Amino acid sequence: MNQQIIFKELGTMAYAEAYEYQLKLFNETIEKKKKGEPTENRLLFVEHPHVYTLGKSGDYANLMIPESFLQKINATFFKTDRGGDITYHGYGQIVIYPIFDLDNFGILIKKYIQAIEEAIIRTLKEFGLEGKRINGAAGIWLTDRPRFEKICALGVRVSRAVTMHGLAFNVNTNLDYFNHINPCGFTDKGVTSLQKELGKEINVDEVKELLKKYYSEVFEELK
Repeated sequence: MNQQIIFKELGTMAYAEAYEYQLKLFNETIEKKKKGEPTENRLLFVEHPHVYTLGKSGDYANLMIPESFLQKINATFFKTDRGGDITYHGYGQIVIYPIFDLDNFGILIKKYIQAIEEAIIRTLKEFGLEGKRINGAAGIWLTDRPRFEKICALGVRVSRAVTMHGLAFNVNTNLDYFNHINPCGFTDKGVTSLQKELGKEINVDEVKELLKKYYSEVFEELK
C-alpha cells in the first residue's frame, strides 16, 4: 500500500477548473484500483476567486441573494457533488482537496474525516487557538464564545474508497462574503478566520507548511 502523500500547489484557480482537475485525478485513481494497479495519494492546495458552492444535499434557500447580485460582488455560484450545504470560497482562504485512496491507509470514511480535521486542529494550536468538533456540524469550530464560529468548513465525496473535495480553512478570508448565505445551513452560528482571531494578516505560506507537517504526521500515525 502506498501511504506517501504528494502535496501539490495549484495557486489561484476558478472553482470549476479546480473541480475538473480533481475529478480527473479522482476518476484516474478509481480506474487504477479497478485494474489492481498502485494508486497515489495527492493533497491539493488551492485558492478560489469569490464563489459560493452548494453541496448535493444543500438548500438553495441558504443563498440569501439573487444570482443577479453575484456579479456586483464579483462572485459566482456552483452546485457541486460534495456533502454539506452552502459555503463560500475566496481569496485568503486555503482550500484543501485530498485525492486519497483510503485502502492505502486501511481506514474507512469516519477515520479519514477525523484525520483531516485533526491536522487543522493541530495547526490551530500553533496559533494559540483550540479548534473543536461539535456534534451535528461538520468542520472545525471555535467554541470559547456564546455563538460558536467555524474557522474551517468540511465537505467530501467518497467512492470506492477514493476521496475528493475537502476543507476550506479561513486564514485571511474576507468574512463579509458570508453575510450573503447561511453558512453550511446554520443560522445560529458564525464564521471566523485566523486573521480575525489574531488581529493581523497571516503569512499563508507558513500556514501551508504547518498543514503539510501535520497532514504527514496524522496519516503517519495511522500506520
